[in-house]
This record gives sequence, structure tokens and C-alpha cells, in this order.
Amino acid sequence: MVDLEGIEKVYQTDRIETLALSGINFHIESGEFVAVMGPSGCGKTTLLNIIGLLDVPSAGKVHIDGKQIKNWDDRQISAMRNNRIGFIFQSFHLIKDLSVMDNVEIPLLYRRLSGKERKERCYRALDRVGLTSRAHHRPSQLSGGQQQRVAIARAIVGQPALLLADEPTGNLDSQMGRDIMEILLVLNRDEKTTVVMVTHDSHLADQTNRTVHLFDGRQVS
Repeated sequence: MVDLEGIEKVYQTDRIETLALSGINFHIESGEFVAVMGPSGCGKTTLLNIIGLLDVPSAGKVHIDGKQIKNWDDRQISAMRNNRIGFIFQSFHLIKDLSVMDNVEIPLLYRRLSGKERKERCYRALDRVGLTSRAHHRPSQLSGGQQQRVAIARAIVGQPALLLADEPTGNLDSQMGRDIMEILLVLNRDEKTTVVMVTHDSHLADQTNRTVHLFDGRQVS
């Protein structure tokens, strides 16, 4: 599903050049659950952003679904992200003034769906994470674990083939973290969703198909 070939990423300012990634080569099979681990600042989030088309490499090739993402315009990249990729962030990124339902619905607003179909999809996504009863609450009325489940519902409402999770349990206690991990495992197992998860937790990584280790921007395993 995803092929990375010779990926490098350099951040450059007037005074300094920072090498974030260098020589990254790996393949992610459709339906695989891959963990990405490494110390803080080693390039994990940068790698995830490149896979998710939120950033572009300074060198190398990115293929998704057999298509090389090179010289694509913003419209093509946005369509690929919206239709094929879901994102889960450590900090939830929910809009506090919107209800749970409205937060989950956001990715569907860019699709040609009726209001009824959007609502039906939102309820199905919330049901997957056990939060249909909270559909009309605001994020401030939810616990951290519940907010992360809303973020997962938002990520899966468009039925993405690829789900990218950046430290999805990092702001949660251990029990809530286990609950979130179980949701991801079920999505991977039952829906065959491909999952790439950045984590510092080796216990979570051990439950995935394999782990990619980064150190100082380089792939070490």
C-alpha cells in the first residue's frame, strides 16, 4: 500500500540546516499494523506526515496504492488524503465549539454526500468507538479517553484504507490507552484497515505486526 524509497527531509532556515530524515526505505502492506518507535526528535512525526501527504520529502519517492506522489497539485493531494487516509493526533484536535457529531462530520463535508448520509456515517463511526450516547455533547464535557475516541471516529468516518496515529495514547492513562489500542486493533483486524502508529510504548508496539525503529532520522530496523 505504501512504498518509501530513499526518503530524506531537510528543514532549512537562513542560518541552519536540520536533517530530519535520511535514507528511509520501507514498504507497508495493505492490512498491516506497523508501529514506529524511537527517541524524541528522531523524525517519527515527520515520517508520518510524509506518509500522510501533510509534508513532502526533500528527496526520495513516495508511492501510495501504487501511485507515485510526485508533482501532484493540491487538489489531487487533498483528494487522496480525504478519500484514503485518516489521521489521529495525540492532542485530539477537536473543535471545542462544535458537538461530537459535528466534529466527526467534518471530513465528510468535502464529499458529495447528502446530510442524511453524513449523519448515518457519523453514527456508525461513533458506534464503533462506543460514543453514540455522547453525539450531542461538546468536547469539554468528555474525558480525555472519550475525546480520543471522538478523534478516532472522525478519522474513520470516511472509511479510510490507511489510518495514521501519532502517539494516540500519549495523553491518556494506562487503562484508557489500552482501550484506544483495542479499538485500533479491532479496526485493523475486522475492517482490514492499514494502521501506522507512532508510539513510545513498547507494550503497544508488541501488539502490532512489526516495528520500525528510527534514530537520529535514520531507520535502524
